[in-house]
Amino acid sequence: MQVLKRVIRTGMPGVLALCSAFTYGADTLSHIKETQTVTIAHREASVPFSYLVEDKGGVQRPVGYAVDICLKLVDAIKKELKLPQLKVNYLPVTGSTRIPAIVDGKADLECGSTTNNAERRKQVAFTIPHFFATARMAVRIDSGIKNWTDLKEKKVVTTKGTTTVKLLTERDKVRGLDLKLIEGNDHNASFGMVENFQADAFPMDDVLLYGLRANARDPAKFAVVGDALSTEPYAMMLRRDDPAFKALIDREMAHLMDEGEITRLYDKWFRKPIPPKGANLNMNMGFLLRDTIRFPSDKVAD
Repeated sequence: MQVLKRVIRTGMPGVLALCSAFTYGADTLSHIKETQTVTIAHREASVPFSYLVEDKGGVQRPVGYAVDICLKLVDAIKKELKLPQLKVNYLPVTGSTRIPAIVDGKADLECGSTTNNAERRKQVAFTIPHFFATARMAVRIDSGIKNWTDLKEKKVVTTKGTTTVKLLTERDKVRGLDLKLIEGNDHNASFGMVENFQADAFPMDDVLLYGLRANARDPAKFAVVGDALSTEPYAMMLRRDDPAFKALIDREMAHLMDEGEITRLYDKWFRKPIPPKGANLNMNMGFLLRDTIRFPSDKVAD
């Protein structure tokens, strides 16, 4: 009954189709079994979801809320394939390269801060969301910028390949703000432009901005401001047209939510000090994620 419940909640056709999928569509699982390797695509500067931290040996390794969840998903893959020694490879990606990495088969899962939307679902699939963010902006305290109308004729930086670019362009057209748009290669680079007076504002999902501010040289000099432009459901990416792999990942995500593991990981990364500086984002869980944990579903509002 538990499996049936999860199939219904995630919008899958049913137990019979689920069993059939494992028989006929296991491309990703077959590839993982053949190579005895699973490849996780990760971001390098999406605090606290997926970012790099130097370990005691001086080696940089990916850590974060999304990375921890992905490692739980890998445990489910190990169990499904009976491969306890399954090797995990990590592939760094940017906002521009993360979708091609999945589409081209360079990675099996992308674990970061990627928004599930209709346009992206034409290329990739998504599992149950692990977070919901809102788009706001980071500014210097002394900039005088409080909301979007204050950006008129200002220099605004966005990160390449992110959904915020489209939102900001639409806002610019409606309000006639005459923005001067520039791009950063990743979130660290974009925030650095605000930090170094090369840009006046950096619009992005609020949680990423809080993470960047917490790890800035002087966090007190920055603020996250502006009315929410949108709600962004973050979810792990995987290849389209592979129902067997998606069924396994969806089922495990629902299990992690039922067992309270997602809540524990949320507290670890959003309510407690995190590496490398012991910063604490102090972000309570939003109602959308709380509801998703109660009723897991991969369906989102576009």
